[in-house]
Amino acid sequence: MLLSDHLQARLAPLGQELVAFRRDIHRHPELSRQEHRTTERLAARLEAEGLSPVRFDDTGLMCDVGSGPVALALRADIDALPLEDRTGTAHASLVEGVSHACGHDVHLTAALGAAVALARLDREQPGGLGGRVRFLFQPAEEVTPGGALDVIRQGGLDGVPRIFALHCDPKTDLGRVGSRIGPITAAGDTVTITVTGRGGHTSRPHLTEDLVYALGHLATQVPAALGRLIDPRHSVSLVWGAIGAGHAPNVVPDHGTLQGTLRCLDVQGWHQAGELLPEIVQNLAAPYGIAADLDHRRGVPPVVNTEAEVTLIEAAVRAELGPGSVELTPQSMGGEDFAWYVSHIPGAMVRLGTRTPGGPTYDLHQGDYEPDERAIVIGARVLAATALTALAGGPEGAASVD
Repeated sequence: MLLSDHLQARLAPLGQELVAFRRDIHRHPELSRQEHRTTERLAARLEAEGLSPVRFDDTGLMCDVGSGPVALALRADIDALPLEDRTGTAHASLVEGVSHACGHDVHLTAALGAAVALARLDREQPGGLGGRVRFLFQPAEEVTPGGALDVIRQGGLDGVPRIFALHCDPKTDLGRVGSRIGPITAAGDTVTITVTGRGGHTSRPHLTEDLVYALGHLATQVPAALGRLIDPRHSVSLVWGAIGAGHAPNVVPDHGTLQGTLRCLDVQGWHQAGELLPEIVQNLAAPYGIAADLDHRRGVPPVVNTEAEVTLIEAAVRAELGPGSVELTPQSMGGEDFAWYVSHIPGAMVRLGTRTPGGPTYDLHQGDYEPDERAIVIGARVLAATALTALAGGPEGAASVD
C-alpha cells in the first residue's frame, strides 16, 4: 500500500476533530511558559490514544510512538503571543491581548494528528512502525533564548539522531511546502547601549559630556563599523528600534539609551559580531568622555537545515502531496529556537503553506493572521510521512510501507 494511502486513511476521519482541537487552543492561547491548559489538552488526547506522554518540568511534553530505537523527533511549539486577536472569527481568542498569531496552534495540532495516525498504524500494522518516533511539544518558543534549551536539558534529544519541524507560512499556498538546504532563518539578538555622562546647559556644551550628540554618533557608527569589519556575505544587520535621552530642549541630559536588534544570516558572522561589538562601542564612546554600557543579549543562532534531512523531508512531501508540492523558500531574517536542536543533531525545518489559493495574504505576528484550516491535516500528513520515510530507511524507502 502506498504511503499516502496509509496516512489519508488514518487522518481523514480525524479532520473535523483536529480543526475543533485547533479552534479550542486558539480560543484559549497561553503565553510562553504559561501553557498549562494547552499541555493538559495535549496530554489528555495522547493518553486517550493509548500513548504515554511525559510532561516537562513546567509546561510542554514529549511523547514517543512505536518501539525500539528512536528514528527521529518531530517538534511543535505551543505558546502564543502578546498580541490582540483581530481575526473576527467565531473561534477568536477569549484572552485579552493574547493570540496565536504565529500559527503555533496549527503546528501543535498537526503534530497531534501525526502522533494519533502513527499510533494507529503502529497498533494495526504487523511489526508496528519498526522504530520509535518522538514528538516534542515545546513551550516558550517566542521568548529568547527559547524553550528548546529547556527541552534539551530535560532529555528531549536523548537518543534522537535527527529532528524535523514545520512552520506556518502565510505567503505560501495551501498544499505546498517551502524548503531550502542551509540557513533558513537568521540569528536574532537584542542590543541595548546605555550611556551616562555629565549633563548641563545647552548653551555651554563644552562644560558637559554632550551625551545626545554622542548617542547620535553611536546610533550611526556602530552599525557602520560592524558593516566594515565583518564580511558582508554574513549579512550582519544592526537596526535600532528605540532611542531616548533628555526631556527639555535646553538641557544636556546625563543618560540615554539605544535599543535594537542584531540579525545575521549565518553562525560564523553571529559569533564574530558578538566578539567585535563591545570593542566597537567602547572605542566610539571614548572621544566623548561618556560611559557606555553594552547589554548584548544573545537570542538564537540561525536554523541551518542539513542536506540529508532536507532531502528526506522533501521526498516525504512529494510522495504525500505530489511532485510539484515543494518549492524553494527564501531565508528569513526572523529567528527560531529550533536552531538549538540543529546545533546538536542534524535536522530540517520547512514552511507549511497556509494561504488559501487566490485568498488574502497575511503576515505572521499580526493579529489578523488566519490560516486556511485545511493546512492542519496537510501538516499532519507531512509530519507522519516524514516519520515513515525515516523509519523506512530514508528517501529510497519512501515509496511504500508494508
